[in-house]
Amino acid sequence: MRQGRRDGFREFAAGRSGHLYRSACLLASGDTHLAEDLVQETLGRMYLLWGRISRIDNPAAYAQTVLVRAFLTHQRRRSAGERPVGEFPEPGATAAVGTDPALRLTLLEALGRLAPKDRAVLVLRYWEDRSVEETADAMNVSSAAVRTRTSRALARVREQLGGSLAEYADI
Repeated sequence: MRQGRRDGFREFAAGRSGHLYRSACLLASGDTHLAEDLVQETLGRMYLLWGRISRIDNPAAYAQTVLVRAFLTHQRRRSAGERPVGEFPEPGATAAVGTDPALRLTLLEALGRLAPKDRAVLVLRYWEDRSVEETADAMNVSSAAVRTRTSRALARVREQLGGSLAEYADI
């Protein structure tokens, strides 16, 4: 029985860890070390719950919820704002539409300037493609709070990208 449970969890972890890592990278604004820590913490919490997993309708969605909550908890810590860098990034990088790394870095930088809850709501709504209600449940807030936070966060991203926002749209 125990071996079957372990095998089930290993299969789940192997199948979901890549997706969790990508989401964690977005939440952490490209900080891969923090993203790895968040994924490990998420999988650790999921392992503890794995014996009762039959009560959870969608373990993958639950893991995403655990990831977001772990990120928000991390951001509330006093030392969460510190991030050592080897060199300062160039401000206002511009890029063409496509798979341009500079575009990704610009968008990650814009995400990184948002408050943690604003970043979480944008990642859940637009990266994870979750509904307002699912996002509210994951963040433990009301649907109205999600709609308000989404609107304000998008406005901040537009403001950060300035007039060059049209360059990023696929027209």
